[in-house]
Amino acid sequence: MYEYISGTVAEATPAYVVIDAGGVGYYLHISLETFAAVEHAQNARLYVHYIVREDAQILYGFATKVEREFFRHLISVSGVGGNTARMILSTYSPRELQGIITSGNAVLKNVKGLGLKTAQKIIVELSGKLTGLAEGDTQAIPSAGGEALGEALSALVMLGFAKAPAEKALRGIMRDNPAVSVEDLVRMALKIL
Repeated sequence: MYEYISGTVAEATPAYVVIDAGGVGYYLHISLETFAAVEHAQNARLYVHYIVREDAQILYGFATKVEREFFRHLISVSGVGGNTARMILSTYSPRELQGIITSGNAVLKNVKGLGLKTAQKIIVELSGKLTGLAEGDTQAIPSAGGEALGEALSALVMLGFAKAPAEKALRGIMRDNPAVSVEDLVRMALKIL
């Protein structure tokens, strides 16, 4: 029903954003990936997935079409709802998620609220369906020194740390030491995590 909502960012939190589009405030549930893209923006365009339930009508917003497609694939798996899919996308970027599903790695069970059986079910049902999706994901991690931050974040995620706390630790380090190297950034983050 809705393709995207574009307007002024009236409020942004890690869990939701309110977009003022022509005087109407739209409350959209978002992932941490999307929050990173809109937290300092004055205007934003979020791609929307609209869910109608017996007791609620819910809008989910995504910074990229690729992230929305991953969300749609995740909620197509029996036992995975919108909030669980959002939690998965808050923990792993679409590119990381594609790698996890392609390799059959059950690291998905580390996502809060997701058990081993559901993680395995996601891998089995989505294996082969996600080919080429993350290649269209051109969104970079926004910040000064974003390349170093991105490399350090990838390293920490590969080491098994959850994306959200790792990114928070890295951003804190970069705020105090903006010219730090990737290696030192990872070492300092390991001490915090």
